[in-house]
Amino acid sequence: MVLVHIVLFKFRADVGEEVKQEFLSQIKTLKSLPCVKSQRLVVGGPSVTTPIEKSKGFQYALVSYHNDRAALAEYQASSEHER
Repeated sequence: MVLVHIVLFKFRADVGEEVKQEFLSQIKTLKSLPCVKSQRLVVGGPSVTTPIEKSKGFQYALVSYHNDRAALAEYQASSEHER
């Protein structure tokens, strides 16, 4: 069974574009973890939902694929994920 892990992100209004881009750059590196199935990790955004209110303030999304619960647990416990 393949598990699909989805995370939505919001940034406070006072967070600058440079900080957002650094964060997004860092989470994209998680695809290289061996517990991510075939390096299938996608980061998307910013939201283009119309009207924007439908997105409930979420601006970016991460979708990752894992072989099983153990692989997802390994991903979530990794030091790279915690960073």
